Amino acid sequence: MVKTLKFCIFIADYQSVIMKTMNSKVSYKSSELTSVLIDHFGKSLNLARIKFIGLFICALCKVQVVCFEKLASGFENGCSGDSSLRRIQRFIAQYRLDKDLIARLIFALLPHEPPYSIAIDRTNWKFGQTNINILVLAIVYKGVAFPVLFKLMPKRGNSHTAERIQIMNHFIRLFGKESIQCLVADREFVGEHWINYLNFNGIEYHIRIRDNFWVTNPRTGKQFKATWLFCDLKLNESKYLHSIYYVNNQLCYLSASKIKNKEGKPEFQIIISYCKPEIAQTTYKDRWQIETAFRAMKTSGFNLEDTHLTDIERIEKLVALVTIAFCWAYLVGIYLHEQVKPIRILNNGRMAKSLFKYGLTFIASVLLNAGFQSNIDIYKFLSCT
Repeated sequence: MVKTLKFCIFIADYQSVIMKTMNSKVSYKSSELTSVLIDHFGKSLNLARIKFIGLFICALCKVQVVCFEKLASGFENGCSGDSSLRRIQRFIAQYRLDKDLIARLIFALLPHEPPYSIAIDRTNWKFGQTNINILVLAIVYKGVAFPVLFKLMPKRGNSHTAERIQIMNHFIRLFGKESIQCLVADREFVGEHWINYLNFNGIEYHIRIRDNFWVTNPRTGKQFKATWLFCDLKLNESKYLHSIYYVNNQLCYLSASKIKNKEGKPEFQIIISYCKPEIAQTTYKDRWQIETAFRAMKTSGFNLEDTHLTDIERIEKLVALVTIAFCWAYLVGIYLHEQVKPIRILNNGRMAKSLFKYGLTFIASVLLNAGFQSNIDIYKFLSCT
């Protein structure tokens, strides 16, 4: 009986030691990220908020979904899932997060010095009867667009000129116009007042227009469809015009290429530019990187569309936190690909996995496995020093 009692006490002590060891490892991982975030947020957020952001980002990289219940299960704070869930709910519902802090963090994390190519686009989805519509301004870097600013629009459909100008002015106010090399955008962003704003401010742009757009020759006053200027193009050919034309009553340069669309049918890709039409067709390809970012944040990464939030301010806070995790994963992926082990290239010339997925999987392995051995400090990629 005495031996049995001693054995039970030994087992209890052993389990206690194991739990303390596990908790110390968990605490160490959380504190590592917290200490990095303090360097950036320390003067603007209190320690409790910074710890929460660190816990949230780590949990997001582990469970890779924005469902609050699953995120709560991934919190490494020694509290129960219900307690962590309430903490998440309070933060999202009550705390006013300064999105400029997030924008400055993302901007500071990019290794490359400005000026940058920036992309503007819109992503949307529907939850029940609620339309969730987000206008995003992103910096293009290393094959992806890093979301810097975003605006939730309480409507469906295209953005308005005022909304576009507001987000551009916001970027310029934070980082200066000199940080913009050029702007790339799709056919949604072609309004007269919008192009006038870009021209007036001397912001270089390369924006696609629809094939049926009418243009005016300022020298003769004649009007014709834009495709008429490029009717001699063959498939996979491109050319640019040295003269300027009126498009939507605004002067700009024109260039075009003839490509195959998603259905495999030939179509024109006509780009209007503030200047440098000779690089327009190549530079415009950067626009597709923002689609890569949307896909990573939504269907192939953190499943942002699975949120049941419908309140605009709450969704904005969630998107801000997801953006930090997204950038962290992508920066780690870039490093692994360039410095550790390149991603395998398939026969079709594409990577076997994305840089984002490469980095996210590695971060998750570090966070989920206490015995994971690596010389790579994953937290340094969120350091601005």
